[in-house]
Amino acid sequence: MTRVNVTLDQETCAALERQAKRVRKPPARVAQEILAAGLVRRDAAARSKKLAADYLAGRADTPALLKDLESPQLELLDGDES
Repeated sequence: MTRVNVTLDQETCAALERQAKRVRKPPARVAQEILAAGLVRRDAAARSKKLAADYLAGRADTPALLKDLESPQLELLDGDES
């Protein structure tokens, strides 16, 4: 494992400590789990965005294929790149 030092604002630190107490784990472990889950979500969002872009770029039936994707989902993908 690699050690990483992270500086948190007071609100985030307090929220992390509350969550750690709630699940009865050390705050560092909870932070590790939250970070890992967030990275998985970002990777999935990036794959979904790429798939949508690929469909838009080269298929005549794009509107029919993307009909099930709601515009708020696509907006979330655009805003989740930071």
